[in-house]
Amino acid sequence: MSQKSNLKVRLSILNFIEFAVWGAYLTSLGNFLARVGLVAEIGWFYAIQGIVSLIMPSLVGIIADRWIQAQRMLSLCHLLAGVFMVLAGFYCMSADQIEFTPLFVLYAISVAFFMPTIGLNNSVAFNALTKAGMDTVKDFPPIRIFGTIGFICAMLFVNFAGPEGAAFQTSYMQLFVSGGFSFLMVFYALTMPKCPVSTAPVTGNWVDRLGLRAFALFKQKKMAVFFLFSMMLGVSLQITNGYANPYITFFADIPDFAGAWAARNANALISLSQISETLCILLIPFCLKRFGIKGVMLMSMFAWFLRFGLFGVGNPADGVWMFVLSCIVYGIAFDFFNVSGGLYVDKETSSDIRSSAQGLFMIMTNGFGATIGTLAAMAIRNHYVIETDPVDVQLHGWRVFWMICAAYALVVGILFWIVFHDKKSEDNVSGEEIRSVESTDGAGMTSLDGIE
Repeated sequence: MSQKSNLKVRLSILNFIEFAVWGAYLTSLGNFLARVGLVAEIGWFYAIQGIVSLIMPSLVGIIADRWIQAQRMLSLCHLLAGVFMVLAGFYCMSADQIEFTPLFVLYAISVAFFMPTIGLNNSVAFNALTKAGMDTVKDFPPIRIFGTIGFICAMLFVNFAGPEGAAFQTSYMQLFVSGGFSFLMVFYALTMPKCPVSTAPVTGNWVDRLGLRAFALFKQKKMAVFFLFSMMLGVSLQITNGYANPYITFFADIPDFAGAWAARNANALISLSQISETLCILLIPFCLKRFGIKGVMLMSMFAWFLRFGLFGVGNPADGVWMFVLSCIVYGIAFDFFNVSGGLYVDKETSSDIRSSAQGLFMIMTNGFGATIGTLAAMAIRNHYVIETDPVDVQLHGWRVFWMICAAYALVVGILFWIVFHDKKSEDNVSGEEIRSVESTDGAGMTSLDGIE
């Protein structure tokens, strides 16, 4: 195996473990919380991911840029995240009645250290690929696929593991699974190629001294608009993670759908979303080359519209095809925004602020965006879906909830189409500036001319 192939395998394993940590609970936690009487508080458990992302990714990114190598910081963050996730599991296992506050505090601390690892994972991978003389735009997406595969494997494991009626997707065992993957990452991250830290003397004003120069990107109109719409699109990120599983499982309480396979295996059905990701990631280099960042982001926004709308009209029996189609378009909705956005930020920033800039992207998307979106979704869901109402009334409330989410995504997409302008992207769409579609050795796409 060549040195470059070996690096790809190592980075693929890194991404597999990174996202398995998240996949163990992200889509199934809402189901567990609903089973233990905390359905009205589901939104807080997903909003906290956004709240901590306002500070932690940027802070950790600054530390990784200036003081602690990114791969070591990745290891440390997973150690702390794993410890507190396991403690949350032990609390649930020992408590006669699970209370919101102690569970939420332990979970929140774990999430606070996990969220920065997503940006760190990107920084470690981009650094390793660049040092090896490889093209991040061409070589990273196939590596990132294994992150999605890790997410899927963890989802399916918690769906089918455990005795009948007590699968991990409805119990605290999913917390232990997540913690176990974090502990594995503690050791594996340290085997990654060393990442540089800035050794230049820190001079200038307090912004430079704190390593906050990435925020200067807001002075560029194009980047300011990009980050603003990243935040607006980030509103959609956690809604289906928090509410799709409880919604699909809810159909099991309706006599006409009680026997439907999908209603009893919501996590397995939702895993189709991540399977779609693995295919859509492969489209990113071509789509970015052909349509530019604007075109790709628009595809993502309108895919979110379909994601929510299809949930609103489908059911797990004769309408299960709508749920399946919703899961298929999720690959475009998530990847074309999240992965392409990270690549765009990487291309638009210099090496000395790259980790900080990735942290800033996380702040706008998983920070402000996801926090606002999850809390708003919780308020809308709790307003329209009342557990004491008859099931047909609750179902109507659920459908209204999904339609409101779909309408929001559609409006954001239209506004982005009107407001965001990137000359290089538009040149690419016209076809006049598409260059280097194939490399000199025939290996396929090399540089991303449209966003360089």
